[in-house]
Amino acid sequence: MIAIIDYDAGNLKSVEKALLYLGEECEVTRDTDKILSADKVILPGVGAFGDAMGKLHKYGLVDVIKKVAAKGTPFLGICLGLQLMFESSDEAPGVEGLGLLEGKIVSIPAKEGYKIPHMGWNSIDINPESRLFKGIPQQSYVYFVHSYYLKAAHEEDVAATTEYVAHIHAAVEHGNIMACQFHPEKSGDIGLQILKNFCEM
Repeated sequence: MIAIIDYDAGNLKSVEKALLYLGEECEVTRDTDKILSADKVILPGVGAFGDAMGKLHKYGLVDVIKKVAAKGTPFLGICLGLQLMFESSDEAPGVEGLGLLEGKIVSIPAKEGYKIPHMGWNSIDINPESRLFKGIPQQSYVYFVHSYYLKAAHEEDVAATTEYVAHIHAAVEHGNIMACQFHPEKSGDIGLQILKNFCEM
């Protein structure tokens, strides 16, 4: 069973729908036992970093997520879920992230001709060693919606990048911990294949 962590964030249902389409058994839940006993865990999310960390604390999910990561369960963050996995964000100064991986979330700088939030389809440059992107062609297009982006501390954690004003770390992979800044559940067949790769781990 795949647990989709419920902390009142947006896009939970679209992730659930994509997994059900793939024939996966999944449940949107904040039940500690269900999350800890799941075969795989997904932390989706749309919204603000500070509010989201507040909700994770409110529902007692911070320690649960850290236990999931520590025990080696495949764990996938999506969009805001990726950002929460890191140490801090420019969006919420002073608010500590989950700190599962080293790096920080910074704002996409303003540039003439570029809209922020970055919203739309961008091609990604894939690390050929990545398990999450197994069988996905280089320069595949995926769907982004974000105003902040990841600067991972360790280049070896970066599974895919894209260019939009800045050089954006679009996905990471470190052992059992993985995340995408883009929305695989809204990225057509490519996104479904990425989710399928995660489900098959």
